[in-house]
Amino acid sequence: MPRLSYWVLPILGGLVWLATLLALLLYWIVSTHQTRYPSMDPAQTIAYISDVGAAELKPLFITGCVLTTVLLDASFGADRWLRHRGRLAPNTTTGEKVLSGLTIVFAIAGTVGLILLSIFDTARHPRLHDGFLLLFIAGYVLSAVFICWEYHRLGKNYREHRILRLSFRIKLAFVIIEVLLAIAFVACTFTSHFQPGAILEWVIAFIFSAYVFSFFVDLYPAAATKSPQARFTNGRAANGEKHQHRRAGSDGGGLVPGMGTSPKMRLTRGREGFGGVVPGQATRGVPTNGYGYREAGEMEEGSSEAALNGNSAPGVTSFEAARVAHGRRSGSRSRVMASNF
Repeated sequence: MPRLSYWVLPILGGLVWLATLLALLLYWIVSTHQTRYPSMDPAQTIAYISDVGAAELKPLFITGCVLTTVLLDASFGADRWLRHRGRLAPNTTTGEKVLSGLTIVFAIAGTVGLILLSIFDTARHPRLHDGFLLLFIAGYVLSAVFICWEYHRLGKNYREHRILRLSFRIKLAFVIIEVLLAIAFVACTFTSHFQPGAILEWVIAFIFSAYVFSFFVDLYPAAATKSPQARFTNGRAANGEKHQHRRAGSDGGGLVPGMGTSPKMRLTRGREGFGGVVPGQATRGVPTNGYGYREAGEMEEGSSEAALNGNSAPGVTSFEAARVAHGRRSGSRSRVMASNF
């Protein structure tokens, strides 16, 4: 059973907006039999939301707009508060906090636009209504742009939390679709193409309800971080400490907690620590000290000879046997050069 938390806010907001739209649409189709309102154009047969909301159902329209926007703005505020308290992945930079603040500011502007356009209806205040309609669309589109930008940055900082990338994709899809539809809607409405304009307004409104519902994805993880022990600390969740220890172990010379403390030694033929020499290339100029390429080859040969001759002492590794064999060969060469001199 899901635990009640802040995720209830966008669910309630989305349900209120969806119920308001369905009530207006079904009332116009079923109860009035698609009547023509005085605010409609003579050639217009499809009513705008504002046409239906300016008639008998104006109180319902105002109530639905107020409740929806208040609950949505509360969701924005809850998201910011939960990140500040460590209940959600916190903002790690000042830029992310600024983006979160701009999201709330433009959401409030959109809220003012939607509430005022429902009060100043298209039948009695057409110019004011159109101006507040543009404020509503611009406010929430810009708010979506900034929160999309914020979630993109959060997703890069918290790559282990896939929910952030999912939320970013949802909001990015909303921004792209709504911007395209809003441009078409404004173009149709202000060029007197009222039939397609009315259809686009209904489509935009229903997509907006899906956008409100999408904040459930952002706020639901906070239900699991009510306990102070489960909250984010220093930019990571408390239950992610094991993951950090594993990463720290892998960065610390390959040592993993619980797997022993002796790192494995291995010989490499010129790939690591030998001046970048690669097998198959010429070895002229390669230093023969400091375990150079040629010495490494000789040490491997020495280890093979020591193993075949049984000269390695008990408990001595092949690496140490190789050093002993190499030392013997180097000593014999020095004695030969001394005699020749």
